[in-house]
Amino acid sequence: MTFYSPVVTNAKEIAGHDKLHLFEFVEDENQHKLNRYLEHGGYTAWKTVLGKMKPEEVIEEVKKSGLRGRGGAGFPTGMKWSFVPKDSPKARYLCCNADESEPGTCKDRVLMERDPHVVIEGMAIGAYAIGCHLMFCYIRGEFHHCIERIEKAMEQAYSKGHLGKNIYGSGYDLEMIVHTGAGAYMCGEETGLLNSIEGEKGMARIRPPFPAIEGLWECPTIVNNVESLAAVPHIINRGADWYRSMGTKKSAGTKLFSLSGHVNRPGNYEVELGFSLQKLIYDSNYGNGISDGKKLKAVIPGGASTPFLTPDKVDVPLDYESLTEAGSMLGSGGVIVLHEDTCIVWTILKLIKFFRHESCGKCTPCREGTGWLEQIIQKIEDGRGGPDDLEKLDSICGNILGRTICPLGDAAVMPIQSTLKDWRDEWLYHIEHKKCLVNQNFGF
Repeated sequence: MTFYSPVVTNAKEIAGHDKLHLFEFVEDENQHKLNRYLEHGGYTAWKTVLGKMKPEEVIEEVKKSGLRGRGGAGFPTGMKWSFVPKDSPKARYLCCNADESEPGTCKDRVLMERDPHVVIEGMAIGAYAIGCHLMFCYIRGEFHHCIERIEKAMEQAYSKGHLGKNIYGSGYDLEMIVHTGAGAYMCGEETGLLNSIEGEKGMARIRPPFPAIEGLWECPTIVNNVESLAAVPHIINRGADWYRSMGTKKSAGTKLFSLSGHVNRPGNYEVELGFSLQKLIYDSNYGNGISDGKKLKAVIPGGASTPFLTPDKVDVPLDYESLTEAGSMLGSGGVIVLHEDTCIVWTILKLIKFFRHESCGKCTPCREGTGWLEQIIQKIEDGRGGPDDLEKLDSICGNILGRTICPLGDAAVMPIQSTLKDWRDEWLYHIEHKKCLVNQNFGF
């Protein structure tokens, strides 16, 4: 995907540009180097935290900011940190979830490749806040360039005393390990990630206990997304009130969105939460409209695991609450746009193939159900569908939803359910006419 950010697309014309921060320096080809990062105020927040703030003060500031997890769940970051038991004699760990395996999402890799030190600084502040002295950055194995950039940045941070023993003479020690995954979607789920670090299969754990109580090696552990942690140094430097001045009352701050599919300018964009999905797709500073002059057919607003939106619902604010009201989810921010020549059945077939392949197999409804869904949908796509197949799909989806340990089962069926509801005529056309309703011209 071509990379774009508002920083280089008529920035002065973009409302609120002065408040953008995650992508402020990503176009600087030297931002990944320690010296340039320091020139731009890097590690100032880390020095402030170690020199002037107690761990509980850091947690309260992040709580006050309203920062919510940017990996998909949207859980308040500061509150998550506060769940770590203060009286536990066990070691504490912090893990940065850099697996980024949700189809349609590619924003974390931009931060890792172009501004890796901000990720490390955010991790360090989070580690201090929970009393952690060993932190992990778990990176998807295919992200070779990300791995190289983070490892190099880590080496630079160690060499200049930003990590290691007695940091800045504070008496605080912090070590870091970069751990590469093996490309499993399940390892993006936080307990699957923990199992992988421990050398086990990437399968979800039953909760409770939650990782904050019993995570890595049965010790208190916090898992945060790359984008979540990258926002923390900015919050410390500029204050919680500054961060809360952006976004909406319940969805504070900015968010990175990966815009892909049938748009003229696909790329990664940083906007305030509450920004219009319609504007993201059509505004010339962003998606610049549907490719080839086609009409919009559907939008997947939060990555492949979220329900589809019909064209009449795209005039919606991009925040957690508004998208839920519209019948979908903000998710990871992977916005996938589909034009009028896209076959909905074909699209769903591609998605269910992915989720069936990535199921870890631990839960029977997901292990067996995703395979059944794929078989039925493949049959419909091949022109062999029967009159009762849609009812079978409805039934199987209902028996998977909410019945698995991790959200993969839900992720597999929610897109199917949304299309069975809003594009049922297209499913029926496939079954009755043994072919697609539209002329498939995908144009990716």
